[in-house]
Amino acid sequence: MIERIKKSPKLKWTIGIGAGLLALIFLFYGSIYFGLFGTIPSSKELSELKQNEATQILASNGELIGKYYIFDRQPINFDQLPEHLINALVATEDARFFEHGGIDSRSLFRVFFKSILLQDKSSGGGSTLTLQLAKNLYGRKNYGYFGIVVNKLQESIIAQRLEDIYTKNEILLLYLNTVPFSDNTFGIESASMKFFDKHTRELSLEEAAVLVGMLKASHYFNPRIFPERSRLRRDVVLVQMEKYGYLTEEKMQQAKQKDLVLDYHFYSHDQGLAPYFREQLRKDVTSILDTLKNKNGETFNIYRDGLIIHTSLDYKMQEYAEEAVQEHLNTLQQAHEKSYGKNAPWEKNKEVILDAVKRTAVYKKLNNQGLSDDEILKRLDEENREMELFNYKKIEVRNASSLDSIKHYLKFLNAGFLAVEPSTGAVKAWVGGVNYEYFKYDHVSQSKRQVGSTFKPIVYTAALESGIEPCSYFSVGEVTYEDGWTPSNSGSFGDDPYMNYNLKTALSQSINTIAVKVLMETGISNVISQAQKMGIETQLPKVPSIALGTAELSLKELAKAYTSYVNGGKPSTPYYIHKIEDGEGNLLAAFKPEVAKTPAFSEVNREIMIDMMKATVNEGTAQRLRSTYGLKNDIVGKTGTTQSNKDGWFVGILPKLVTVTWVGSDDHRIGFRNTGIGQGANSALPVFAHFMQRLNADNTFDDITATSFKTPSAEVLEIMDCESKTRDGFFKRLFSNPDKKERAEEDKSKQKKGLFKRLFGKKDKN
Repeated sequence: MIERIKKSPKLKWTIGIGAGLLALIFLFYGSIYFGLFGTIPSSKELSELKQNEATQILASNGELIGKYYIFDRQPINFDQLPEHLINALVATEDARFFEHGGIDSRSLFRVFFKSILLQDKSSGGGSTLTLQLAKNLYGRKNYGYFGIVVNKLQESIIAQRLEDIYTKNEILLLYLNTVPFSDNTFGIESASMKFFDKHTRELSLEEAAVLVGMLKASHYFNPRIFPERSRLRRDVVLVQMEKYGYLTEEKMQQAKQKDLVLDYHFYSHDQGLAPYFREQLRKDVTSILDTLKNKNGETFNIYRDGLIIHTSLDYKMQEYAEEAVQEHLNTLQQAHEKSYGKNAPWEKNKEVILDAVKRTAVYKKLNNQGLSDDEILKRLDEENREMELFNYKKIEVRNASSLDSIKHYLKFLNAGFLAVEPSTGAVKAWVGGVNYEYFKYDHVSQSKRQVGSTFKPIVYTAALESGIEPCSYFSVGEVTYEDGWTPSNSGSFGDDPYMNYNLKTALSQSINTIAVKVLMETGISNVISQAQKMGIETQLPKVPSIALGTAELSLKELAKAYTSYVNGGKPSTPYYIHKIEDGEGNLLAAFKPEVAKTPAFSEVNREIMIDMMKATVNEGTAQRLRSTYGLKNDIVGKTGTTQSNKDGWFVGILPKLVTVTWVGSDDHRIGFRNTGIGQGANSALPVFAHFMQRLNADNTFDDITATSFKTPSAEVLEIMDCESKTRDGFFKRLFSNPDKKERAEEDKSKQKKGLFKRLFGKKDKN
């Protein structure tokens, strides 16, 4: 043979070329194997696989609220995989999975001859589940012309190592925990929760077939976008299961007859349940994790370490709160726009519009180019393009300019809603705005607004604590205070300046002139001190107008103050994180309620204030809870409206729940056009009403909705046993001039006289 080769130059060259090519192939393979094209993970590294895992946010009963992730991945154990899911996967993606060692030579041979030589596109692929796992774990890189070959060889090396390290069941589990599904979802558990709102172990045969079916092309077979394609692909999976003996013909046909039904849940940052809450939680947890170390001495990462955050949020209550905000704000927005008509400030007020423009990135860019404000406004108004614009019923898609878009969002009212368990401060519902995707500003955690008459109960509490009796009477007559400020009343109160009301009526009817007089007699410093005892941390201005709520407070501060009325006088700080665990359930951090140790006021005065605020609901400014919305619950509360109808408030209280609602425009210059629309009883109270209607219809909340306040003690009933109003006598009316407003100095002398009378057991009738 050697002699023959020597005598045949052609054969000699052929063998030489073949040997050279073989050597090149071995060198090429060796260069890949030894990492010339990038390091291939060793067997040790593969045996210690740890993928990025999504951090889960759980509601108080363990329901999944949302996740923080780079890739939405939520690993599970093998015993959580239903048998029909495994069968569907193997039958569809790798029928010989349990027979090969990571590389299916028979399939590769078939693909080579049918697909490449015979151009038969129906021959199928040669990639095994183990090869796909290798690709899922490490992805593919761009190596230029030989990229596909390099990547395939790298994956084959990794696949063989995986087969040496792991059992077939472990490979299946790794695959299902890492494989990408539609909508940027990674892993079977995350996909199951997203598309069917159930755990993997609960998947039906048809649902498992849908998820396996989308693996062929996750976007093309996305059941949310292309339901008919997905259903047809599901049927292919079922046919494959029957073909390989995993299903009988009868069961396959029965499964194919069933409709494709999704229960889709977003877990993105912008959508899904409680997005404002989740964003604030993210900030808080990130700060907490910065103080903790894992077993390797590294800080935890909220996006990749698969943590579990247990929160106080009630899943259903949160749903009801969001629905209530949407229901009312949709209606209120229409009335708001209609009230302004063609003279809307978001269309006509150039100062308001320009200020909104100045907050945009495009303004800063054009301003840096030297364009004037007028030139920028003109430029933004000229360029039209198709864009999505928020609306309550559906997202509008239309041609609009950038200036059109800015004006569009200026017109929207916004809202904040917070529900707190008063005994602990546990937050049960948190709505920071009308739509997080379009309005990122959180009105629970970021906003402080004038609180209007919701501050009056604090004033009256301070008055009771200072010794003023609930049956003390104050005139509705107007008084001028420092800087010429003269508070007045809305409605009919004040029409008769000779009328005097007790504290209960004055509070329930929210009479402004009396609230300021009560504050002045109590003393501004005493009122501020009382507010601080009740949990108000914001520095309050030492001016008479704080009686009418000119101070700017957050929803959380106001909620904390009001918890004291149903928690034995002790304010509880709103909190929402119970504990943080790692993915294995090990406790990383735990948090306890923060409740004041001493009451902010006496038990007698607490009972008095409950009775006074109950009158607000039964006969005062919040009585539409009864007349319009038909609520029969035992409720106390307080409405609030600020100057020029800028802010609407309502605080609604049940024995086991405190809620605070705010409604208004983000731009302080855009108030409600009139009091009829903008008063707290119309702008904010209905959110609470719709929320309560939903709670009442759900008997799981009976322990909240069916509870009642305790009957006031005999002492309190005696203290409050008096007429609601009196009128000045004939001689006082004869020698007084109702058209001449008193100055505050004169009013102070009356206050001293009233205090003197009370010291001797008499009630002030002035």
